[in-house]
Amino acid sequence: MMHGAAARAATITQLALLAFACTPPANNTPASSSSTASGATPLTAEQRAGGWRSLFDGTSTAAWRGYKEQGVPAGWTIVDGVLTKSGEVGDLMTKDQFKNFELALDWKLGKGGNAGIFYRGTEDYDHIYWSGPEYQLLDDANHPDGQSRLTSAGADYGLYPSRAGVVNPADQWNSTLLVVNGNTVQHWLNGQKLLEYELGSPDWTAKVKASKFLAYPKYGTAPKGYIAIQGDHDGMLSIRNVRIRELP
Repeated sequence: MMHGAAARAATITQLALLAFACTPPANNTPASSSSTASGATPLTAEQRAGGWRSLFDGTSTAAWRGYKEQGVPAGWTIVDGVLTKSGEVGDLMTKDQFKNFELALDWKLGKGGNAGIFYRGTEDYDHIYWSGPEYQLLDDANHPDGQSRLTSAGADYGLYPSRAGVVNPADQWNSTLLVVNGNTVQHWLNGQKLLEYELGSPDWTAKVKASKFLAYPKYGTAPKGYIAIQGDHDGMLSIRNVRIRELP
């Protein structure tokens, strides 16, 4: 019988595998006959019964707004079930706040692209990346940040490195899963677990103190907050099939 942290870790892993079952393959092939040409896939009745809900279903941005804004920033458009931007635009942020959750989505970047997913962010600072930790989205092969695993695709930006060779090239779809449960965070990419860390742990605290985030005392400390998609870098970013399941 497993106890304590081991049991919690096993439970999170099981939930993570279930969450990845909700995303289509990380390529350009539609997951089902109901998908659009770009692959927007509706949630099934079983997924809804399991607690999943859509944050972007291919037709509406009703779940989103801008950072410290009421509406969706200019430059984000919906085409064939995909939410995309082609230049430097404002960040997208959920209207709702989330504490413990599984977040699944597909994304692709243009050549040299750079973006990120922020979680438990707040509006305490001028930018959400000063409060919310970041799951890095990157074209590793063509962006300078790809030269360090600390800033490559799937990394906990600047703090915990990801594994090489998992991200797909520019202009190809990737599937991400982010699991946040209490202080335990897991990063998954294309069906593979990249890393796991504990918010507020001695190791986390030491890494923050050694990073640029030391200047922001509230970085990574909120027990609940917004999810955001970074738009303030140049280049193309597309996302689809954005779903979330809140955990107890």
